[in-house]
Amino acid sequence: MKSIYLDFAAASPMDKEVFLAMKPYLADNFYNPASQYLAAKSVRKDIEKARSGIAHWLGIRPGELVFTAGGTEANNLAVNGVMQRFPGANIVVSSIEHDSVLKSASRYDTVIVDVDNDGLVCLEKLKKAINDQTVMVSIMYANNEVGSVQSMKKIAEIINSVLQSRKNISNDLPLYFHTDACQAAAYLDLHANTLCVDMMTINAGKIYGPKQSGALYVRAGLAILPQVLGGGQELGLRSGTENVANIVGFAKALDLVQTRRIKEVKRMSKLQSTFIELLERAIPTVTINGSKKHRLPNNVHITVPGTDNELLMMQLDEAGVQCAVGSACSASNDEPSHVLKAIGLSDEAARSSLRFSMGFQTTELEVRKTVLLLEKILNNSGYFGDKSQPK
Repeated sequence: MKSIYLDFAAASPMDKEVFLAMKPYLADNFYNPASQYLAAKSVRKDIEKARSGIAHWLGIRPGELVFTAGGTEANNLAVNGVMQRFPGANIVVSSIEHDSVLKSASRYDTVIVDVDNDGLVCLEKLKKAINDQTVMVSIMYANNEVGSVQSMKKIAEIINSVLQSRKNISNDLPLYFHTDACQAAAYLDLHANTLCVDMMTINAGKIYGPKQSGALYVRAGLAILPQVLGGGQELGLRSGTENVANIVGFAKALDLVQTRRIKEVKRMSKLQSTFIELLERAIPTVTINGSKKHRLPNNVHITVPGTDNELLMMQLDEAGVQCAVGSACSASNDEPSHVLKAIGLSDEAARSSLRFSMGFQTTELEVRKTVLLLEKILNNSGYFGDKSQPK
């Protein structure tokens, strides 16, 4: 039986159109775009065309986009690039940020804002967390584990209110708003002006593009310090010879997912509803984690009380279903997910949780098969007892 892949939040297969767009730059058009002969200049033009294509979907100027080797590097550039300019200032982040934000922020004076049980930032706590020395707020647009989608507009309103108050007391310290939008790009609007952000991280590896290909939007006029030094590529903010194939593939991938976004969100939302309904019917003890209303349409995160999630994951894998026990970036960590703990799950519940994340290739038949296989595994383990009822 063909495997049922339900871990698109960790990695997505490359779209065939993306591969075809990249292919020439892996062989014939191999030139260093910094070289001065005509063939190299042609490659340089292709990079700038790709930059303009991505900028279109973000509603920004091409010169406001910096290419990086993935979302992790872009998050590091955003946090360190700002905070190193303001010694003594602090940064505010949410408790469910990706480790690339949390670990970067931990180098500085950091205030961590709690989320509620749905994984949504507590806005009142955010207001209180920002003080006169806060120079940056970094809040993830859509969470990679439980799929919660933040109200970016409300967060931006709080930030703007703080900036207005600072004017009244002659505090000219800036307050920048950054968001990690790596999981959002296939399903949500990315226009920077709509989101009211100063910086935004996106990642091709999550949208059927090449891995190790990311970008950071940096609003014009916002000065950040480079973290990778060398030849001064990417407007001096990210040195190193550009990965032309990845950049071209990134632009193609973003164009594809954003073009089909509205139609795919509708399809995926129906799949998600079916998935959750079947799970709740088959396993009455199951808990759906995260917000049902403010959620990525491809995310289904569950707790099956009294089970071992690693064992369940391996049993599903053997049965032909690939899912996750948490973020792939911290899979080697024995500690329970910091995201699940932040939304109020106990260590025991966190270790009984699974993440299913669907994608462009996922079908209703695959969803139905997955629930049947999970139910069968639990039944064979005696989970439902003699009368097929939960213990």
